[in-house]
Amino acid sequence: MPRAIATSRPNLMPALVYAALSTAIVSSLGMLLVPSIAIGMQVPVSTAQWMLTINLLVGAIATPVMGRLSDGPHKKRLLVWSLGIILLGSVLAALAPTFTVFLIGRALQGLTYGIVPVTISLARRYIEPSKVQPSISSLSVTVSTGIGIGYPLTGIIAGLVDFRFAFWFAALFVVSAIIVVVRVVPGGPDALAGQEPFDYLGTGLLGLGLGTLLLGISEGPNWGWGSPETVGILAVAALLLAVWSRTALRSSHPLINLRVLRHGEVLLANLTAVGLGAALYIGLSISSLIAQTPASTGYGIALPVFWAGFVMFPLSVGSFTANRIVRRLSNRIGLTALLPIGAGVVAVSGTMLWFAHTQLWEILLGMLLFGLGMGASYAAMPALIARSVATEELGSSVSFNQVLRTVGSSFGTAVAGAVLAANMGPQMHSTDTGITLTLAIGAVLCMAVFAALLIHTLKNKVAAVVRRAG
Repeated sequence: MPRAIATSRPNLMPALVYAALSTAIVSSLGMLLVPSIAIGMQVPVSTAQWMLTINLLVGAIATPVMGRLSDGPHKKRLLVWSLGIILLGSVLAALAPTFTVFLIGRALQGLTYGIVPVTISLARRYIEPSKVQPSISSLSVTVSTGIGIGYPLTGIIAGLVDFRFAFWFAALFVVSAIIVVVRVVPGGPDALAGQEPFDYLGTGLLGLGLGTLLLGISEGPNWGWGSPETVGILAVAALLLAVWSRTALRSSHPLINLRVLRHGEVLLANLTAVGLGAALYIGLSISSLIAQTPASTGYGIALPVFWAGFVMFPLSVGSFTANRIVRRLSNRIGLTALLPIGAGVVAVSGTMLWFAHTQLWEILLGMLLFGLGMGASYAAMPALIARSVATEELGSSVSFNQVLRTVGSSFGTAVAGAVLAANMGPQMHSTDTGITLTLAIGAVLCMAVFAALLIHTLKNKVAAVVRRAG
């Protein structure tokens, strides 16, 4: 396979980062807005939560499809059309006269989860080889960096004016991203891309499997984990994913090449994506909840929504700082070593929040450490995948890693919701026991991921020493 040809456009990387930021902006239209949307749309909070669920379900289905299509010849067209659909969803949500129309808009916004894999494929194709690895790392942490900026903006907008203005802001940002992509990203078909037939059967099976899995995880706390609905839908999901795996292994041109995913470094990145995705969303959701909960609960900080979003800003600072550090140290520290380092910092953050989470400075410090750890880990994951798979498999492999982050995030959100629901106080706020227990689960999960990565790294070092000695 010929190597990617470097582009002569110096603004390409900033343009790709700007396009990827649309994912962070749209993702920030989540937890902070649920209460405002419940009031504005006159629906219960439990119903308003579907704005998160539907967005997640569509994203999980769209991401692997967009990843595979980004391996084809029409990368720029895919990016522009995807941003166009996200724009349509943002406008629909802003204008929605009913909650049903609003959910349709949120569903269309779900395509935003697939934007980052597409930008990574474009970077691998058009940026000169010596700059590909740091470019991929930067694109990977764009989401966590941008969320720390998007949440404060969402909080300001929701605190000052109607929640609909937050969706108009997202629409305006996406319009600007489309203009940047059209003007800067190289056009025309990619002459080096493969022309393999699209895997429609695999797409259908994976989409249904992921959709039912995430639906079961998201609604498990509401339906009851032992209810026939939850057990049945999770069983159907397991069956569909098993059939998809068998079909993918037999196909010559599958949607996601599972043989590539069995590569040691790719497998390591994917397992880390699930664990850290769950830990991150436990930390984010609980920190956001603590920030807005009344002080009478014993743990709440009682910030208005205007200021609550700023709790996430240190996450952005930490992610950005970690990415800069990773780029400077990438030639001295192996990518495999960056994963346990990042996971270790996340474990420190999770443990600190477990024992100290009733003061604003404790939450802010915890988010900063989360950002540093996630920034290092997220920078390493796609770079590990990129150096381990062929160019024609990059988009689908990175997109599957993104899907696993989403699955992990959904699992973390569901665990947090289930624990909090089982520990409700008299005024429909979680008790301090529920908050502490949820943070403890997140901390233990971080420690488990860190321990597994550390053991893997040490085993590889021992094996290398033995080979050199032999």
